[in-house]
Amino acid sequence: MALDGVRALVFDVFGTVVDWRSGVAREAEPFLKRHGAGSAIPTAFADAWRSRYSPAMEEVRSGRRPFTRLDVLHRENLEAVLPEFGIDPASVPASELDELNRAWHRLEPWPDAVAGLTRLKARYIIAPLSNGNIALMLNMAKRSRIPWDAILGAEVVRAYKPMPEAYLRTADVLAMKPVEICLVAAHNGDLAAARLCGLRTAFVPRPTEHGLAQTTDSHPDQAWDLVASDFIDLAERLQL
Repeated sequence: MALDGVRALVFDVFGTVVDWRSGVAREAEPFLKRHGAGSAIPTAFADAWRSRYSPAMEEVRSGRRPFTRLDVLHRENLEAVLPEFGIDPASVPASELDELNRAWHRLEPWPDAVAGLTRLKARYIIAPLSNGNIALMLNMAKRSRIPWDAILGAEVVRAYKPMPEAYLRTADVLAMKPVEICLVAAHNGDLAAARLCGLRTAFVPRPTEHGLAQTTDSHPDQAWDLVASDFIDLAERLQL
């Protein structure tokens, strides 16, 4: 089989397991209306908030800032993006900002995700290898019954993907060699970084992660160890 010798499957989460854009937009819509920005397009707000995600982590990856969990970065990014939509963050109660920030904890899985993960769990250890922090991943999993065996990722290893430490320290936590672990992701860049660290790779495209006009990551750009159309297909290709 394509993943002979693999003992654990670790998963990118935002975009691969859950639909972040629709979830954030859904919760942002009533917030925007309450604060005089009802004409704003909720998905545009979600995109603008998400656009600050990688730059915020780069401050940590570069060493310019100590490790800071993603909930904190998301909250800072929320306050930074509100003026783009005509909202003064100082005019919004902190409790309301906190509640909107927790939209990231309430994201819905793609329709195939939970059933596929449940099948994959029958043979493999399954865990997130996400830039999301532990509380975020736990709340998301509890709400949607995502059947992780463990919660791994950036806060556990104190490093954000695609830093090599994110992948190599995860292998160390699992007491496995990198080749015994497969990263499952909808993002070619994540898989490329994992491959450089010796992990196996499985590509599962999510062609509407960024909306119907998405132009990135619709196809594999390398010969990954496995390519599947969704998690159910991945389980079937692995004879589960």
